[in-house]
Amino acid sequence: MRILTGIQPSGIPHIGNYFGAIRQTVEMQNKGENFLFIADYHALTTYPKAEDLRSNVMNLALSWLACGVDPDRTVFFRQSDIPEVCELSWILSTFSPVGLMERAHSYKDKVAKGFEANCGLFTYPILMSADILLYRANLVPVGKDQKQHLEIARDLALKFNNRFGDILTIPEEMIPEEVAVVPGIDGQKMSKSYNNTIPIFDKEKALRKVIMSVVTDSKGLEEPKDPDTCNVYALYKLVATPEELQEMREKMLAGNYGYGHAKQALFEKLWAYFEPMRKRREELENNLDYVRDLLKRNGEKARNEAAILLDKVREAVGLR
Repeated sequence: MRILTGIQPSGIPHIGNYFGAIRQTVEMQNKGENFLFIADYHALTTYPKAEDLRSNVMNLALSWLACGVDPDRTVFFRQSDIPEVCELSWILSTFSPVGLMERAHSYKDKVAKGFEANCGLFTYPILMSADILLYRANLVPVGKDQKQHLEIARDLALKFNNRFGDILTIPEEMIPEEVAVVPGIDGQKMSKSYNNTIPIFDKEKALRKVIMSVVTDSKGLEEPKDPDTCNVYALYKLVATPEELQEMREKMLAGNYGYGHAKQALFEKLWAYFEPMRKRREELENNLDYVRDLLKRNGEKARNEAAILLDKVREAVGLR
């Protein structure tokens, strides 16, 4: 079974990224043949500055490697190192009805939020389809917001195969039943767009400051508190043992346990949980040539795989 995952480079990840995606990706390394790519072509739809894009790509590579991506078990590469994906995207676009793109929820949602309606954003699902189909992926982990894009990839593959034979692998979606919805420091879903994140790799003083800013109600020290409506408790759930979680619950319900005490406990658990990853990232930051070489070597592996499929596609449509 071949599993493929793509991530857009958007800076330093936060704990919402980790518990919502990174951890699951690392765990899947034992379940099949894994391909993981940094979607820098996709990132161009939002017009990043060149230096920012380069920095974000490296930050993503450092962070995911530090969090457990194993280059011996996962082909981890840059999307832009595989130009074949653009050729396949063009070929697939000739099979894609305009109406199919117009019905894509993601495009309409982004335009509604103020994103410029450029052609790259409009045809984003076709490039994503090429990403998936080029490596003959069997299984694609996606969030619910990306489910429609996976369905588009399946539709295009079926349409192509109906005309030319069974050349493209029909991918299956994998939507985890329980993906951690991580609250931000304000109680909304953690997101960079809400400016409510807790970065994984913050320095100790900076992390403590963020944790101490988690929004709570105004109950005093002596008053009982409801852990089920408390942002601090919701975040503590992510890293605490069942025993530690029960202990905090009992203290909050009993009273004489302030939010400051809960925040300090949360800080200590988060700091300890991500300590091995911070150390690994520091090691990688001191050896950037290793990271660049790793991405290059993995890109060559991915490109060899891409060439196998693209040769069949080119021959089928008459370009050979």
